[in-house]
Amino acid sequence: MAVVLIVEDEEQVRVLAEAIIQDLGHETLTAGTAEQALAVVQERPDVDVLFTDIGLQDDLEAGLQLAKGIAAQKPGLPVLYTTGQGVTDGMRAMFADPFGFLPKPYTPDDLSTALENLLALETSGPKSVETAGKKDRGG
Repeated sequence: MAVVLIVEDEEQVRVLAEAIIQDLGHETLTAGTAEQALAVVQERPDVDVLFTDIGLQDDLEAGLQLAKGIAAQKPGLPVLYTTGQGVTDGMRAMFADPFGFLPKPYTPDDLSTALENLLALETSGPKSVETAGKKDRGG
């Protein structure tokens, strides 16, 4: 079980993400702003994954800045980014391991897969994700 910090300024989206992640068996912490998220990390150093919207409260890069700030406290913390805004190929290059990207709107299955893949990379390395997928398909 991982501790996942969800940072999303849209309450309905945050509540949905929280329910999906809890259904996977993970503990969730939530924040609606970058400031709240930083406070949560101060109080809960056991956060295993940051799931953040890139744009928070009219700041189109607040989630990116938040992840940088948290990385100073928790180097190597896996981050799953999401946004409903257009993302260029240049931006996608930033979302390399141990980071992930999930475009909005996403389905519960999309979020589940993205989070589980990110956690698998963190615990087993990239080759294990490929191997696990082959085993699941009988190969």
